[in-house]
Amino acid sequence: MKNFFLLALTSFCLSATAQDNFGPVFTKINAEVQSNSKAYSTLKDASLTIGHRLTGSTNGAKAEEYAYNLLKSYGCDVKYQPFEVESWDRKTISVKIGSTASDLAPVKAVTLAHSPVAANVTADLIDVGNGLEADYLPLGDKVKGKIALIYLGVLPGSPKGTGSLHRSEKTAIATSHGAIGVIIINTVKNGVLLTGTASVTGKLIPIPAVCIGLESGMALKEKLKAGDQIASIAMTNFSGLIKARNVIATLKGTEFPKEKIVVGGHLDSWDLATGAIDNGIGSFSILDMARTFKKLNLSTKRTVEFVLFMGEEQGLLGSKAYVAQAKKDKTIDQISYMLNYDMTNDPKGFSTTRKEMEPLLRGWGEQITKIDTAYKNLIQSGAGLHSDHQPFMLEGITTGGGAGGRLPNNSGPYYHSDGDTFKLVDEQGMKNTVRFSAMQTYALANTPKIPVGKQNEVDLEAFLRAQNLKEPLKIAGEWRWKD
Repeated sequence: MKNFFLLALTSFCLSATAQDNFGPVFTKINAEVQSNSKAYSTLKDASLTIGHRLTGSTNGAKAEEYAYNLLKSYGCDVKYQPFEVESWDRKTISVKIGSTASDLAPVKAVTLAHSPVAANVTADLIDVGNGLEADYLPLGDKVKGKIALIYLGVLPGSPKGTGSLHRSEKTAIATSHGAIGVIIINTVKNGVLLTGTASVTGKLIPIPAVCIGLESGMALKEKLKAGDQIASIAMTNFSGLIKARNVIATLKGTEFPKEKIVVGGHLDSWDLATGAIDNGIGSFSILDMARTFKKLNLSTKRTVEFVLFMGEEQGLLGSKAYVAQAKKDKTIDQISYMLNYDMTNDPKGFSTTRKEMEPLLRGWGEQITKIDTAYKNLIQSGAGLHSDHQPFMLEGITTGGGAGGRLPNNSGPYYHSDGDTFKLVDEQGMKNTVRFSAMQTYALANTPKIPVGKQNEVDLEAFLRAQNLKEPLKIAGEWRWKD
């Protein structure tokens, strides 16, 4: 029976691919984007005229209006989706470290988001390595009442196979073990400081969390080996409810209007720079995908929604609001697929959370390689967390996007830092994101039948376990199944 099912599935995918002769449309998309793409120029303009796009700030509202007006100018049916968020913004920060309380010296640091509105703590430092549960086991209750020093990623020399967790998850673990503060060591050379949220929920955390540079952090680890170190963290921050807006452009389906392809990415950024890479290259590519569809007057069997989410950096707030509204409206089951573009650049293939999609994706990719051999038709199957696909995936919806691309101009080290500026952006890389992703969107919206549906609770639980996502979801309070 199992072999029969696999044979039937393969036969279906081959049959569907045979019907998906999208080459002529792909060729039109390719020519339009290569000649007339506005992704690079509009991102440049927004970077110069708006700056950062922090949710809840004046700049964030300007970015929402910019995207709305741009989509309107392209002829899109566009609307705002308003929601309330607990906005957070940094004010003052002071971190000092020394061997005694009388010789504390300032250390350059940046506050991690959702730290308390006010905090002033002084305590012994304790090194907890990678900040994973395994690192706390030999320490027992020694962390209680201390400030935890944690490496952001995985320390060199860690046991083979050591996994890592998000900074927010490491902060949550430290809090659960009684730490009264967290100092996280960035992994990037030359003192680059990283911001981002230290909260798994998007709400305020009970202890202050800061990031320090790699060199300062590693030197501090060596001092701790030689003797005790004391740290003080003093900070003030803003937190309060504000209004934000997702921006949604809709292209209604001609045959299956109640089957929906969501093409999304976050428009917001952190405030240390203009967020050109995170996530200007993704969100402004989505804007240009919508422009391309309207310019070519492309019709789709399924409805396509191009969505610019706000609040991703503060806890996936915009995408969670979108999913919550879809559940309230009882339209969540209409979402057939969600494509997410977060720091996507120059993709060489497609990603998907469902292996059953691979034959169909590969068939479309073969048509793309006939247009441009730079596209390598890579297929990546699997799942992760911490971007706007997550709320959709947790509803059993298949998600995907681009695969195999690389960030331009060595921009990776400047993630969430004051170095994330427009000079890092590559124009052709953005064009490649737009054209290949527009092709994938068109194919998903027009293939006769998508061979995956919404996962039920049993299948979704098994899938998430197989992807090793139980632990981070439990830490975030989003694991709804029994152990």
